[in-house]
Amino acid sequence: MTNPVSIAIGGDHAGFKYKEVLIDFLKEYTVKDFGTFSDDSVDYPDFAHPVASAVENDEFDLGILICGSANGVAITANKHQGIRAAICWNGELAELARSHNNANVLCIPARFVSTELAKEITFKFLNSAFEGGRHANRVDKISC
Repeated sequence: MTNPVSIAIGGDHAGFKYKEVLIDFLKEYTVKDFGTFSDDSVDYPDFAHPVASAVENDEFDLGILICGSANGVAITANKHQGIRAAICWNGELAELARSHNNANVLCIPARFVSTELAKEITFKFLNSAFEGGRHANRVDKISC
C-alpha cells in the first residue's frame, strides 16, 4: 500500500497538539479522529485501543498514535493481533517500519520530535510500501 486513503488517528494529552497539526496536514486523506479532544490529562489506552481496533478490523488503512514517548500507545496497540505498531522518531525509521516490518500503526513520541519532524515522519510512513520478499517471511512469524 503506497497510497492509503483512510487513517485512524488518536493520542493522549501529550499528543493532542501534534494530532491536531497532523489532521490538518492529512487533508487529502480520509481521517477519523479518535481523540483525545483536549490537552486535559487522559489515559492513552482509551484512545490507542479504538485506533488499533479500527485498523485491525479494516475500517481504516493505517493508524497514527501520538503520546509523550510513544511507548504507551505502541505497547497498547501491539496487544491487538493484527497490529504492527512502530515507534518512529525520524523519517528513515518510518520508512523502514513500513518497508521491512509492514507496520500499520505509526507511533510518534511528541516530547521528542518537533511538529515539523512529526509531519515528515508521517509523510514517510504513508508514502512507503511493504517490500515483501524476505521481509514477508519474518513478518508472518510475528503473530502468536
